[in-house]
Amino acid sequence: MTDEEIFEEEIEEFSAELKERIGALEGMNERLLDEARQNEGEKRYIKSEMVRLQKEIQRLRFELDRMKTPPMIIGTIKDVLTDGRVVVKSSTGPDFIVTTAEYISPENVIVGARVALNKQSLAVVGVLPASLDPIVLGGEVIDRPEISYEDIGGLEDQMREIREAVEDPLLKPELYKKVGIDPPKGVLLVGPPGTGKTMLAKAVAHQTNATFIKFVGSELVQKYIGEGARLVRELFDMAREKAPTIVFIDELDSVGAKRLEVATSGDREVQRTLMQLLAELDGFDSLENVKIIGATNRPDILDDALLRPGRFDRIITIPVPNYVARGEIFKIHTRKMSVAKDVNFEELASRTDGVSGADIKAICTEAGMFAIREDRTKVKMLDFNNAVVKVMVVDADTIGESAHMFA
Repeated sequence: MTDEEIFEEEIEEFSAELKERIGALEGMNERLLDEARQNEGEKRYIKSEMVRLQKEIQRLRFELDRMKTPPMIIGTIKDVLTDGRVVVKSSTGPDFIVTTAEYISPENVIVGARVALNKQSLAVVGVLPASLDPIVLGGEVIDRPEISYEDIGGLEDQMREIREAVEDPLLKPELYKKVGIDPPKGVLLVGPPGTGKTMLAKAVAHQTNATFIKFVGSELVQKYIGEGARLVRELFDMAREKAPTIVFIDELDSVGAKRLEVATSGDREVQRTLMQLLAELDGFDSLENVKIIGATNRPDILDDALLRPGRFDRIITIPVPNYVARGEIFKIHTRKMSVAKDVNFEELASRTDGVSGADIKAICTEAGMFAIREDRTKVKMLDFNNAVVKVMVVDADTIGESAHMFA
């Protein structure tokens, strides 16, 4: 082998060795680049986690400082002095003359305002909103009922009267000013159970855009002295604040019964609540744009002061439906039912003399249950006949007494 051949062979071996080393270095470089990218991603994640933890530490420190803040005393401003100081009555009992913080607007520092007092100096450090009982706040109806005047049958005259007394004063107040009369403050719905008193109130709530506040009379009767009167006062304060407002008090006889000379302590508390209600209905504070609807099935036990004009200016009697009204009520309650062609509403109306609208609804429901029992989708006349026999168990003497009471 010549020297040239040996030299060329050494060059090839050296070249192969260089290529192998270059390949190894390139592989190592790629691994280092991957590690660098991975480390960079971890670095960004650690930075973001550090920022999150710093915010969490700041939030916890703020929460800790807030929890370390000493509690404040609730008080009421009784007088505002000429030098800027105020007389407050604290929840602990005695009255104090204290200063107010500079950041509190002078317009908010008024007699009767609820304020927060510093525990050590009793200085006024904040003005609190007016307090309303949760029972009063829960009386406001947010979602309007789905019942409209078209869902009430046989009460055309009553619907006209309640619209004249409640809706028109809110929607057309200028007419009353032109005529020169004060609109009615409210109406009292009286009638036997199940005749549609509450449905009329729901229809009014559905029809108007006014704030609707509903209460059952028994909710206003509380255990401790003065609590019921306070609820009534806060109820009407909220009604004035949210005017135009319609206040519906159902079962009014539970709080408006006649006052007796001989009474227990519980009866006297009910009477205190009634007297507050009387004062709110016809007292010094105006009830402009606030209308009252009361409902009861015992008008015979209501106090005379509650029935006089100026409080409930219009008393609307909701009678037991007559023949024509019963036919309309049957048609209303079967509007969404799958009824066979043989159903005769006139015959059903004639067979249900003396029943209420609630009883007619129960008859329609029972008729549908009879059809379901036999796996039918159509309600036949036979189903209604069976439902009338099942539901209509009304004593004739009871009907006579109810008719005499509301005559």
